[in-house]
Amino acid sequence: MEHRKLPHTETVRFQAREIVVEGPLPAERLTGLTLHAQLDAFRRPPEQRQAVIEIAALPEGRIIAARDGDTIVGYVTFHYPDELERWSEGNMADLIELGAIEVADDYRGLGLAKRLISLAFRGGQLENVIVYTTEYYWHWDLEGTGLSVWDYRAMMEKLMKEVGMVWFATDDPEICAHPANCLMVRIGKEVPLSSVEQFDRVRFRQRFMY
Repeated sequence: MEHRKLPHTETVRFQAREIVVEGPLPAERLTGLTLHAQLDAFRRPPEQRQAVIEIAALPEGRIIAARDGDTIVGYVTFHYPDELERWSEGNMADLIELGAIEVADDYRGLGLAKRLISLAFRGGQLENVIVYTTEYYWHWDLEGTGLSVWDYRAMMEKLMKEVGMVWFATDDPEICAHPANCLMVRIGKEVPLSSVEQFDRVRFRQRFMY
């Protein structure tokens, strides 16, 4: 399986300085950076920094980061599904999860989330894989944004649609646990039909549903 990693960079003006959006970044580059203290949605920043470095070192892993100097202020991760989740059951070499996406509170409103995701798909580097993301309302920063669960869901759908990810049905219990949860997917142009069919079998354990 070819994991194409084609680095790209762009900048965003912020308070008379530039935020650099770049990636995929190699693990050795990430070791010289720190994680902003507000990036704590999944783990404490030092622990999440280590997780990001480990993901970058994986053959399929990729980290796209926004940094202010040597401080990461936003990032998105791509990697294989966790082996304990149903999405790994198909043993698919061309199924990649868009995992965490996080932007520090002080840097919101700059469109960094959109830039991070768009940069990840640039140059056709993910056309040979199926990229999926699972959106669970309990991971969303409803308090910090002041959005309702449905407004946050709409915001996330709009963000994912920027790179061609669309809503897919599934009988996964965690996603079905709340109507705001959703599965969003982008099937690359080079993905074979056999992989699409295998993914359908993973999406639905109850075969009569598709």
